[in-house]
Order: sequence, then structure tokens, then C-alpha cells
Amino acid sequence: MIQDALRNFFRLEAAGAILLLIAAALAMVLQNSPLADLYQAFLDTPVAIQVGGLEIAKPLFLWVNDGLMAIFFFMIGMEVKREVMVGELSRFDQVLLPLIAGVGGIAVPAGIYYVLTADDPTALQGWAIPTATDIAFALGILALLGPRVPATLKIFLLTIAIIDDLGAITIIALFYTNDLSLTSLSVAAGAIAVLGILKWRGVTKITVYMLVGVVLWVSVLKSGVHATLAGVVLGFFIPLESVDDDGTRHKPLDSLIHDLHYAVAFGILPLFAFVNAGVNLTGMTPDTLFSGVPLAIVAGLFIGKQLGVFTFAWIAIKSGICEMPKHLRWSHIYGVAALCGVGFTMSLFIGSLAFEGTGLGYARPDRLGIIVGSLLSGAVGYIVLRMTEPLHDLEKDS
Repeated sequence: MIQDALRNFFRLEAAGAILLLIAAALAMVLQNSPLADLYQAFLDTPVAIQVGGLEIAKPLFLWVNDGLMAIFFFMIGMEVKREVMVGELSRFDQVLLPLIAGVGGIAVPAGIYYVLTADDPTALQGWAIPTATDIAFALGILALLGPRVPATLKIFLLTIAIIDDLGAITIIALFYTNDLSLTSLSVAAGAIAVLGILKWRGVTKITVYMLVGVVLWVSVLKSGVHATLAGVVLGFFIPLESVDDDGTRHKPLDSLIHDLHYAVAFGILPLFAFVNAGVNLTGMTPDTLFSGVPLAIVAGLFIGKQLGVFTFAWIAIKSGICEMPKHLRWSHIYGVAALCGVGFTMSLFIGSLAFEGTGLGYARPDRLGIIVGSLLSGAVGYIVLRMTEPLHDLEKDS
């Protein structure tokens, strides 16, 4: 029963990753075809919501990035809470190795990007682009390997990716904010206080949390802090467990994650890829990729992630601080280090924030580097893990 559930889950992850790739490829094709104007018109479609004097008017492109992606980050917030409370992040000895590896996976790519763009103040704004890992895409690639991959390795990759994304969320909060509105921040603080009271009073009705969450999202959107952070905060407050009067136990958080998983994997993330991955290749030469921002991103994702994750993990294990996870070999660690370079969704998202105020719009130079660096990382990670001995051989050796 459990094995069937896991098999279905990872099959779903593989399907989601393939759909992401198709959406990105379709965007590239449309942007470089006679339908380019139609594609641009779709991105620029005006969408507005007004209630009294409160109006939110944005092009469809930003509704996806600021609105739908808040739901994605909401799910990340819930998953992090679950892992911290009852999962792989609940014990320090379990999380120490991926924590150390994750720190390397943030610091080294950022350092490489900085070195390659130090003489360009505008390019430097994208220093955080290669620091994150696309959980859905990386796990999807891992799922394509089926039973060849030890369950321990899936947990190891998931934990590193969560740590990387927590780092990315922190970076977004600290470094990618606009002029702050104290009024809107005060409303957001009030909404968070209400969520805290609901949690303290033992309220388990998800609808109540969602209503407060809408107020939180609008206030954060208007405050100058990126609106997706409201999703993360709301996720932390969703109740882990509830008990009916008759003693029946429920798991609201797990149920909500399950309900959202299909919408996020097959709707929100592919749509985000579609509206963000349309790179115009007109006039591009190999020099375009091997210079400036694209080169720094490719180097950060493809070289920096491998170097940071693997080296930091190697030092932690060889120094005796951590132990090698059961049934894993160094080739497994290296394969995961490569897969961590699949930044894709998260890198595209950070790139949209990094260059938001530059006036580059859809001509942002980061997107080509993100796509190439992610594809290279995914291919190398898949090949390395494909060539590594299957789990049943490892069990014989252990």
C-alpha cells in the first residue's frame, strides 16, 4: 500500500517535470515564431479587480508571478512546516548533512556569479538567481530513474531543495523589496496576528485561514514586500492536526497539500514556465550565452551547485561531522549535487524580481542562462545517477 502510494507520487512528479519542460519549450517556440505578437499580447492582457477604492490592476504576466506563485509558495510553507514538525527536518542529526550541503549550494553559486559580474552593477542584482533549486523539476528527474534510486537519496535531495528554497525566500524578503508602505505593512502585521490568534485558539477551519490569507496577500502586495511571501507565512499557520468531538483525528495540512499538489504541478508551475521562459533568440550568438549575466548564471547553476553541494557534503562526512546516509555512495551525492543546479522555476522567479526595476521587461538576459544551466545540470545529474549501481546491488554490499 505505502509502496504503491510512493510510486504514484513520484510518477506524478515525473509527469509534472515533463509538463514544465513542454511549457517552457512552447514559450520559446511561440516567442520565435510568427505568433510572437500573439504570445506577447497574452502576457500583457490587463486583468483588474476592484472592491470600492481598492484596485489591483496588473498584466496577466504579473498576476501569474505575484498571484498564482503565492499559492506555490503557500504549499512550500506547508511542506516546510510538516517536515520541521514531523518529517525529515524534525531531528537535527537528520538535517545536518543536507543543511551543510545546502549552505554550500547557496554560497558557492552566488560567489561565482558575483566574481563574473562584479564590474556590472545592473548584472550584480541577479546574484541570487543560481542559489535556489526547483523542487518539482529536480524530483521529477529523479523519479524518471524509478527503483534505481534509493529512497534515502530522494529524501536527501528533497531536504537540500527545501533548505535552498528557504534561503531563497529569505533572500527575497531581505534584498528584493520595493519602497515600503507602512500602512500596508501594518495591515499585514494585523493579519499575521489574527492568524496567530486563530492557531492559539485551536481553530481548524481552513476557510477561516484562507480568508485572513487573502487580506494578508493583498496587504503584502501593496506594501512593497513581494506578495509570494504571504503564501509562505500563511502556510506556517495551517493546523497540522485536528480532532472532532467524537475523537476522530484529521490532518488539515496534509489534506490541503494533497489537494493543491495537482493544481500546482499541472497548472500553476507550467503556466509560470510558459509566461517566463519565452526567450527571443533573434540576433543571439554563442557570445550571448558565454558573456555577462547568462554566463554567470550557467556557471553558478551548473558548476557552482555541483561544487558547493558536493564539496560541503564531502567535508562534512570526511571530517566526521556527519555520516554518509545509508545505501548512498559518492556518485549518488554527486548526482544530487548536479540536480540541485536545476534552478528553473525558482531561478526564473528570482530573476523576475532581480531585474524588475531595470526596464528590461521581457528582454531580461537571465532567462537564457537559467534554461541552459538547468538543462545541463539535469542531464548530468540524470546520467550520473543512471550509471550508479541500483539499490539492490548496494544492499548486497552493505
